[in-house]
Amino acid sequence: MKKTVKVIRFGILGAALCALTFTSCSKKSAATGPKNDTIKIGVFEPITGANAAGGALEVEGIKLANELYPTVKVGDKEYKVELAIVDNKSDKVEAANAVQRLVDKEKVSVILGSWGSGFSIAAGPIVQDAKVPAIGLSCTNPLVTKGNPYYFRVCFIDPFQGTVIAKYAYDNLGARNAVLIREISNDYSVGLTQFFENKFKELTGNDNCILSTLNYNTGDQDFTAQLTDIKAKNPDVIFAPGNYTESALIMKQARELGITAQFLGGDTWETPELIDVGKSAVEGCIFSTFFDAEGATSELAKTFLAKYDAEYHKVPAAVTALGFDGYRVALDAITRAGTLDTTAIRDAIAKTEGFDGVAGTITLDAEGDATKSAFIKTVKDGKFTYLTIVNP
Repeated sequence: MKKTVKVIRFGILGAALCALTFTSCSKKSAATGPKNDTIKIGVFEPITGANAAGGALEVEGIKLANELYPTVKVGDKEYKVELAIVDNKSDKVEAANAVQRLVDKEKVSVILGSWGSGFSIAAGPIVQDAKVPAIGLSCTNPLVTKGNPYYFRVCFIDPFQGTVIAKYAYDNLGARNAVLIREISNDYSVGLTQFFENKFKELTGNDNCILSTLNYNTGDQDFTAQLTDIKAKNPDVIFAPGNYTESALIMKQARELGITAQFLGGDTWETPELIDVGKSAVEGCIFSTFFDAEGATSELAKTFLAKYDAEYHKVPAAVTALGFDGYRVALDAITRAGTLDTTAIRDAIAKTEGFDGVAGTITLDAEGDATKSAFIKTVKDGKFTYLTIVNP
């Protein structure tokens, strides 16, 4: 009796194991099939941490593009495009780790990102060593692409942005002196203030036109010491490009101290959190950015704006448009390459010329940088408002 039971149990167990094995094999086959028809585009962005709001805006644009353009043709074969999105946690070390994961685990063909030049710079050696091309969306520091044949971008760079805002201060605001506030732990902020300083000195013909250069760190919340110095200097303008939260707090505390000087910044300010944190204190601040929805009149731009409005019910940020454009540049290069070989895709990206994007026509130069116009905006009645456009 016991023997019979054992045989029956073994039979049941064996059947179960066979069924399990069959099921596993079936799942494996099912998984293998679609992968052969799928191409992965990696995305590394600050999903959490101090820069999460900026990362979220870029991801919105990428996802929207993926919904509108879910496939790509490579030779005679159509591939489904799958996004592999990883969090760089608003940290340079984590940015390098995130990209390493995209290369080693996700086996991506192209990488998009990141909001924050420092994170992109940190990831640069990884993509170069792996020979996987990356396309920056809003990372404007020249070091992102300099000397790295595998990193490109669809935005203008800080030498142009710094020049634009310095000229606006000199020509339109009549400024003849300035104070600089740098987020010293942020490559973007440090680089952009330097380019502003160089151009402003050239315009004024005065090496002493920068009255003071003050520093703070990412995450700081009390700027009393810096603002006390500024109040004593009484500058015409204050150039303070940095993360939106700290920049908003600086303006808020400055107004509370009675500082009335004009605040100027860069593209990172065009984030809703700047207004949410700064409230009325950010009214009238002026900054440079990449895109203006009101001036976007092409059929592509109309499609983008309509789709974005239907999905998010708000006006898209400039970096969202760049996320949309970066994804489309990647698909265009893959199609032109006619292969999934990442070096061939890199070569195709490098040859991008006259590509129609939502945020303007994209032509990449020898360094992999896009030549683009800059938009000057302000905050008026609690909204980002267009002032003018500056062409390269």
